This record gives sequence, structure tokens and C-alpha cells, in this order.
Amino acid sequence: MPSKATSPADWARIARDRQATPTKPPGSLGVLEEIACRLAGMQRTETPVASPARVIVAAGDHGFVHRGVSPYPQAVTGQMVANFAGGGAAINALARAAGASVEVLVVGLANAAPEVPAREGVRVVHAQVALGTADAVEGPAMSPAQFDAAWSVGADAIDRAADEGVAVVALGEMGIGNTTAAAAVTAGLLDRPAEQVTGVGTGADAAMRARKVAVVEAMIARHGPQRSPLEWLRRVGGLEMAALAGAADRAHARGIAVVADGFISTAAIAAAVRARPQVAEVVFAGHRSSEPGHDVLLAALGLQPLLDLGLRLGEGSGAAAALPLLRAACAVHGEMATFASAGVERGS
Repeated sequence: MPSKATSPADWARIARDRQATPTKPPGSLGVLEEIACRLAGMQRTETPVASPARVIVAAGDHGFVHRGVSPYPQAVTGQMVANFAGGGAAINALARAAGASVEVLVVGLANAAPEVPAREGVRVVHAQVALGTADAVEGPAMSPAQFDAAWSVGADAIDRAADEGVAVVALGEMGIGNTTAAAAVTAGLLDRPAEQVTGVGTGADAAMRARKVAVVEAMIARHGPQRSPLEWLRRVGGLEMAALAGAADRAHARGIAVVADGFISTAAIAAAVRARPQVAEVVFAGHRSSEPGHDVLLAALGLQPLLDLGLRLGEGSGAAAALPLLRAACAVHGEMATFASAGVERGS
């Protein structure tokens, strides 16, 4: 191990130097090379790894849903938690394909999830902070104590992952109405109009989107002017979003890479990054979702998405789909022969 390497930047530089030795033209593996170097810095090693990997899905409900911002009833949040536990959701299939475990954080369900035995490879953590948030149109979504508790749920999930040897976590969510909360968080964090950052979410028509915009505008009017990033998240975000922000923050402290999913998880992570800019050092954008606010967040965070597949499901699906790219980056970085060992001549 190089004796002078002490910081993540040192290790990333050593990994970048290593990139000159394998049998390939310099820079020819593009983003894969950058992924490997970033992971090397986080893990303080010349040869990083991207497994074991875990998908963490935080679930919570929102008090403004009665205002007609989603075509789905709020009970679906708990029903989907049961589906995650049983291994039947899209995120379960994608996690299995990526060789990742799944951990579901029950943070703020308004309705109890049906009891389903957890399938192998799935852990359900019952850490209920409240029965969903309060209606953020009328007052803060969370009390300070609730926000801190939800943040700790996410941080504790990262501590479990680190203690169990997990190298990479994909962060996803489940919560009916949470694209509206993400739009409010984004509008406040980045000082953007509600119309610009509010999309259709899952299945909303034009009339429902108009209601979403109105709800976001009402939250901005109620809680403005702009506040500190975490205070804004507390006032207009969700319990599941607070947990994801806490997870991202702790992941930086523990040297674990974070792959953000779509709009909701990126909005939560953005609040953590705005509060503590160093958190950005461990964050990858798994994909670009079709929500307009996600593009705004990615640009503000300086993140280039690894995938662009038109996904808009949530659950951590886009982040899970990107996990094999991190493994591929580590494989070509650590396993390729050098020019000398393979007897291949370098170009001039």
C-alpha cells in the first residue's frame, strides 16, 4: 500500500495513475474509469469494490395527499411495503439481478402494512416515527423531534450496512404523493418556481398536475422565505426523505458509495449536500428520471446520470439498475492485464 496516501483525493489519484497501465488506450473506458477512481477514494484503496451492494428503500406517507395530488390511495404505500417484503416488486427483481440485498425502512406509514414474511435477501426494519407527515400546506410536515428520529433511521441503516461489509448502497423510496413533496423541497432548495419542478409523477393527468403545482405553491407560501436546507426539508419533505438524507450523510462518514435513484431520493440527498457539501463526494446519480425537477437537481449537484432509460417508478429501481455498472468499473480497473504482463506494445 502506498505509504503517502492518506486522503480520498490521494487514493483517487493513485487509482488514476493505475489506469495508465492496463491494456487499453488512456481514457478509453470513459466514465467507468472515473467511477473506479471515485470509489478508490471513498474506500481508500487502489483497487476498489462495488459489492456487496444493498438497496435501501425508505417508506412514508404525506399529510397533503387528501388534496388530490395522486391517483392512488394512501393505503398503497403500506401495501407496497408488504410487496417489497415478499420479494414481488420491481425493486426486488432488479436487486436480485444486480446481486444486491434489500432493506426496507418503515419510517412513516399512515396505514399499517399487511404482514408478509420477508423473502430471503430482504430485511424490513420497523422504525415508525409517525403515522405519516402533517399536511405541509397547513404547517411543518415534521416536528424537529420527528425529523431527527427519521434522520437517525437512515443513518442507522448505513451503520448496519457498513458493519456488514456493504460497499455500495442504492437509495430509493416509497410514498404516495412524494413527488409533490420532492417538488416542494427542490423549489425551496434551488429557488425555482413550482411550475418548473413539478411533473406528473405516477399517472397524474393534466388536472392533477395542476393541483400538485398549486399544493407546492401553497407550501412555498406557507413556509417561505427560503430557510436552511435541513429546515426546509423538515417543513415540506417526508419522513422517508429525512431518512434518506440521514443515510447519505452517514454514508460519507463511513466511506460508503451512494447511488441516488430518481427525483425523490435526489431531492433528499440534495438537502443533505446543501447542508454539508462534502456529502457530494460519495454520491452517484443512478439514472435520469422523466420528472422535470430531477434534471434541475442533477444540474445543481453537478451529477451526470449513469443511465437514461425513461424510468419514473421510484423504489430505488434506477439506482439498482445502475449497480452493475459500478461492478463493471471495478472489474476492468482491478482485473485487466498490464501492457508488460500481457506482452502488448504501447502506442506512441
